[in-house]
Amino acid sequence: MKKKIVSVLLTAVMAMSLAACGSGTDAGAGASADDAKVYKVGIIQFVDDASLNQIEKNIETELDKKGKELGVTFDYADYTFNGQADATTLNQITTQLISDEVDVIIPIATPTAQIVQAATEDNPIPVVFSAVSDPVGASLVTSMDAPGSNITGTSDALNTNTIMDMIFAANPDADYIGLLYSKSEDASAQAIADAKAYLDAKGVAYIEKTGTTTDEVSSAADALVAEGVDAIFTPTDNTIMTAELAIYEKLAEAGIPHYTGADSFALNGAFLGYGVDYANLGVETADMVVEILVDGKNPAEMAVKTFDNGLATINTQTCAAIGFDLETVKAALADYCTQISEIETAEEFE
Repeated sequence: MKKKIVSVLLTAVMAMSLAACGSGTDAGAGASADDAKVYKVGIIQFVDDASLNQIEKNIETELDKKGKELGVTFDYADYTFNGQADATTLNQITTQLISDEVDVIIPIATPTAQIVQAATEDNPIPVVFSAVSDPVGASLVTSMDAPGSNITGTSDALNTNTIMDMIFAANPDADYIGLLYSKSEDASAQAIADAKAYLDAKGVAYIEKTGTTTDEVSSAADALVAEGVDAIFTPTDNTIMTAELAIYEKLAEAGIPHYTGADSFALNGAFLGYGVDYANLGVETADMVVEILVDGKNPAEMAVKTFDNGLATINTQTCAAIGFDLETVKAALADYCTQISEIETAEEFE
């Protein structure tokens, strides 16, 4: 069962925590030889949004699948928490999981991974992060091939230039681009820098607007509409992802396509999401956990897993609302994707 908590409740929740099964041991005194070995798996979700929830769901499903195949139990239900984007809460959750002597911690998203890394620096608990866009830039690993510590994981690194190419493939006359992101998201920094470099080289004007809350993001979107930008780019930014349902209609009404770094943005109303398959990202994260716990692999020597950025997802309702012809757009974007899928607006993936 997923535990969604806020900091005001966390102390009470922690006080009620019960002693769990011994770390990586057989399930209880007197257990038979056939009883499954139990591994305690801590999962820390950064915040509720469609992308991160999809990752968490697939991590849990894959752990259940692998547990049945291997005859072991991965107990994540007792150790799964959501920090709701609050650093204090995330720190308290991490401290609790260390106290619970979990066998591994899975932090989802860059801010969560940074907090867990700092807390486990002098602790041997393996850490397998998920959805970290720039692990080296975020100072989580020494290198992608050899992390060098107790931490490794999966990256959703974005090919920003390809999204930029798509903007101009769909609208060759675009000459003013909006960059919408949160300065609090380290994961957005490199992608925004890449977007600026691309647009500078092309001689195209751009304007930046940022926000750290849904209200601020909504105001930033209003400002971009007022500026009359031809398109808006957002990387894999969790702050903007959380606010997408609040801004997509105003962008569509203004006829402005929103190009983003994940299919979940398109699910929540953006015109296009491009990037990694987050369901597969969750599966691969869980598989790395299994390799560490069951096969005894050392995270310091396990390369961070990256994925081809080739999946484009178009929101067909938004496509029509901004006046694009779906088939024409698909033909224009075909050279930049390995696959184009269609989606309609919803809050969560089914």
